Amino acid sequence: MERLDLTTPNFTDENIQKLSELFPNCVTESTEGKTIDFDLLRQELSSNIVEGNKERYQLTWPGKAQSLVTANTPINKTLRPVKAESKDFDNTENLYIEGDNLEVLKLLQETYLGKIKMIYIDPPYNTGNDFVYKDNFTQDKAEYDEESGNVDEEGGRLVSNPDSNGRYHSDWLSMMYPRLKLARNLLKDDGVIFISIDDNEVHNLRRLCDEVFSESNFINQISINTKVSAGASGGGEDKKLKKNIEYILMYTKSYHCLGAINPIYKDTKLGDYIGAMKKEGKSFKYTNILYSFDDVEPFKTIKDGKGDNISISKVNNYEIKTVKQVAQLEGLPVEKVYSKYHDKIMTTTNAQTSIRSRVWEATDSENNMYIAEYVPKSGKNKGKKTSLFLMGKQKVLVIWLRDTSVRVKNDIYKREKIGTFWDGFSWINVTKEGNIKYPNGKKPIALIERFIQLAFNNEDAIVLDFFSGSSSVAHAVMQYNISNFKHKWKTISVQIPETIEPNTKDNKDYLKYLEKENIEPIVTEIGKERIRRAGEKIKEDNADKEGIDDLDIGFRVLKVDSSNMKDVHFSPDNTSQEDMFDLASNIKDDRTDEDLLFMVLLDWGVDLSVKIERREVAGKTVYFADDNFLAACFEENLDESFVKALASENPLKVVLRDSGFASSSIKINVEQIFKQADIEVKVI
Repeated sequence: MERLDLTTPNFTDENIQKLSELFPNCVTESTEGKTIDFDLLRQELSSNIVEGNKERYQLTWPGKAQSLVTANTPINKTLRPVKAESKDFDNTENLYIEGDNLEVLKLLQETYLGKIKMIYIDPPYNTGNDFVYKDNFTQDKAEYDEESGNVDEEGGRLVSNPDSNGRYHSDWLSMMYPRLKLARNLLKDDGVIFISIDDNEVHNLRRLCDEVFSESNFINQISINTKVSAGASGGGEDKKLKKNIEYILMYTKSYHCLGAINPIYKDTKLGDYIGAMKKEGKSFKYTNILYSFDDVEPFKTIKDGKGDNISISKVNNYEIKTVKQVAQLEGLPVEKVYSKYHDKIMTTTNAQTSIRSRVWEATDSENNMYIAEYVPKSGKNKGKKTSLFLMGKQKVLVIWLRDTSVRVKNDIYKREKIGTFWDGFSWINVTKEGNIKYPNGKKPIALIERFIQLAFNNEDAIVLDFFSGSSSVAHAVMQYNISNFKHKWKTISVQIPETIEPNTKDNKDYLKYLEKENIEPIVTEIGKERIRRAGEKIKEDNADKEGIDDLDIGFRVLKVDSSNMKDVHFSPDNTSQEDMFDLASNIKDDRTDEDLLFMVLLDWGVDLSVKIERREVAGKTVYFADDNFLAACFEENLDESFVKALASENPLKVVLRDSGFASSSIKINVEQIFKQADIEVKVI
């Protein structure tokens, strides 16, 4: 039952609402919420130009400056490895990172700067029911809980963003801006980013990406035909059409460095394609067959516009029959004729090309056929010797069905290059992909595979997803890798450990499902379990495929945590004399050698998925990362014999514990020993 308000009316809000109905363009957002832009209102009420702020083309919102500061503010965090939750920790090259994605993006800056080939993210769409990150690093936990409600045990970043919020768009933009700026740094120069979004924020996201990546680096806005029931059913449908379109924004870091993106094709069985054309009242043009031709002789050599040769041959004897004629002649169904004569089926066009014009001028106006051979300077056949058939009195250009179709065994498929409208994805069972249900915005792995196909250019590459949810990207990359064992795509998945609360009936039903599947109701646990299940299923389904045993279906779990170092390491001025007894070591007591090793990898910019080998050197445990690139030892009582033994292993870099030397004199000698061996050494 609703409670009585028992407060006086808020006349300011009522007046803003009345003005917004008269002058919707004058309503804006400020740090206090919805407000009126009085300069615009004055202009609306004046017949002359009102002096005010200088006009400029830009995207701005309350909180933009602070979000830029947030992007640039350093953090005192680290990543800690968790072997128990990983799969094939020692051999995998995939990462699964738990934590706030803004913090993770900052931690990855040194290691993956300019190394990521592709980023795909599926961020909150800001539908009014989403959670967004609130990046306030200055509040303590109690203050944060009081203001926004606790989401996770560390004070949380996720807060609800209802459309009644006066900073509804601004809070969403403030969340996205610093993350996109940091993500851009990680992209290779020819790297690409794909971002899923719907019509709630596509307009703002486009302008935001124009600012972060530059308008000149925009590639496409792709429209995706989703399931018919996309979006909330019922709400507003008496006044709006049901939504069944979502969007993908595609940007690159540098358009000049980006190579040609790979074309994507849609294949339709030829019989189905022809049938669909008939239903639409269209005729299929490829109905003639070059049934026979012989007695081909050189005719003439002419020049193209740049002075290169065009060799012309004349076909003295040829015969053209229709598909129906051949079907009757040979007693075959039409489908069999298309299959048997696939490479000889043709149509013609009057398309005006310089080659056609030159051949026409150099030949005759009789009903003859000629073949022109030349090397194109551009286009899909650039640099390749190409043959064009021209026939009839006007020397029309012959176009072959084989150039726009593909044979798969005995079937012919019409192949069409896909543009910026994508359909054909199955959304019916997408929530069950990966052998695990996930009801919130799951994307088909076939869709993500298509992104990879667009970006792929015969190289090993890394794909980053920092809103990884149920790990669709990790699943799609594993699936994609079985089609190309020569090149390996690795993944970095980032997700905050968000708890699924029983706040709706759907959530309560889903929690029962998770309990039955013995999965914790935390998004990160769902994501990790999906990778485990999907990887095993992929190997099982492709057990007879050569090289399948080498498919990487593992992941190395890392979790964001506070620094491994005690506060004195960063702020000695704030350390009291009473604290000194606790500071014999500057490393926190609960941290392991593996924790310290990954801190060093981050600091030195070493790939976090490198092979790590544990060796005994002079009785001490030493971790070697990336073969002998880095050697790290965090034990105590290190003496000169150990240092000399370690130097003989020929690492490029060495890290030791600052308090680990047996004496101060040994510490002095260590640097000289490594210097003579041309080995860089540092201490923590």
